[in-house]
Amino acid sequence: MAAQTILFDFTLDKDKTVDEKQRQEVAKVLRNELEHVFPQLELAYTMESPENGYFAVLHENKDTVITCRIFRHGLLTLNVEYFLPDGKEPSLSFDVRRNGKSLEKVLALKLNSIKGQRLPTLKRGDVPRYFISSDERIIEYDIDKVVYEARSPFQKIQIMHSKTLGNMLLLDELQNIAESDLIYTETLMCRGVENYEGKEICILGGGDGALLYELLKEKPKHVVMLEIDELVMQACNKHLSVICGDVLEKRKTDQYEIIVGDCVDYLKKFIAEGRKFDYVFGDLTDIPITDTPVGETWDFIRTIFEHSFKVLKQDGKFLTHGNGSTCVVQLRLFEEQLNLLSPKVKFSTTKAFVPSFMEEWLFYQVTFA
Repeated sequence: MAAQTILFDFTLDKDKTVDEKQRQEVAKVLRNELEHVFPQLELAYTMESPENGYFAVLHENKDTVITCRIFRHGLLTLNVEYFLPDGKEPSLSFDVRRNGKSLEKVLALKLNSIKGQRLPTLKRGDVPRYFISSDERIIEYDIDKVVYEARSPFQKIQIMHSKTLGNMLLLDELQNIAESDLIYTETLMCRGVENYEGKEICILGGGDGALLYELLKEKPKHVVMLEIDELVMQACNKHLSVICGDVLEKRKTDQYEIIVGDCVDYLKKFIAEGRKFDYVFGDLTDIPITDTPVGETWDFIRTIFEHSFKVLKQDGKFLTHGNGSTCVVQLRLFEEQLNLLSPKVKFSTTKAFVPSFMEEWLFYQVTFA
């Protein structure tokens, strides 16, 4: 069961919506046409504003509610909303037709609009299905089930099932990884390019276990993983074994050790001990979507840089993910932070289209200059 929301937008000649009388005429035409689809339509409320134009709420049997706004600049928006119980057919689809024409086309003709569009029906209230891309575009997923949901001391944890992507991990309602996303892990680790055999590796974050699982296939000497959220690992171990195998079953073996705690604290400990690694992976937060490199997350990224390179061997490599390749400004800010490091570093990038992100993602490979 879910609330169904259907949105229509029309652009009219602004000379026909400048004053109240003109907007009332447009509203009259609109209502006349809507009554062909909703025969028992009633007007519940209207409001006029010289600055914001016309606003009205209409309903049919207090079930379907329609809101209409006519802006003085020529924009008309129409929102149709109703509740759809399980097992019932939608009472209105965005393709509803009258006299062989879609509702959007009929309204566009009657309103003599310059352009019009309908948006696919938004379904709200049953399972989460709308999330955002890195550049804040809305993406609708084919999620049919909430597999797991909990809140740890650090974040909201959700595992959803997608018909095409399999189980998918979301942290604070941001896509992290799905069963379909081997390409993400392989691009992060530069599989086929880097040689991990016999190497000492440190993973910062990586609580889904996918990176650890794939790295162990490369026969490293030892991997230590620093993950702060025990609950994430428990959830992924149970519901995302396709990508993490059984590596989250144990916290320590001859091949690897998983330390539950703040990675910065343990990096400081490694620095004090003089411990060095061939590879350090930053599998932590994405690059923030901000216009300037300020704020708590940017400070955290700088802290990770500062400590990671102190535990990296001179010929070692720091590998991390960035953000969507369309986030040009934020990626540039990230690279500027790399260029400020001392000792100096150099970096290269790789890209991959990640299925559950539904966009191309950028990855960084950083070495001492």
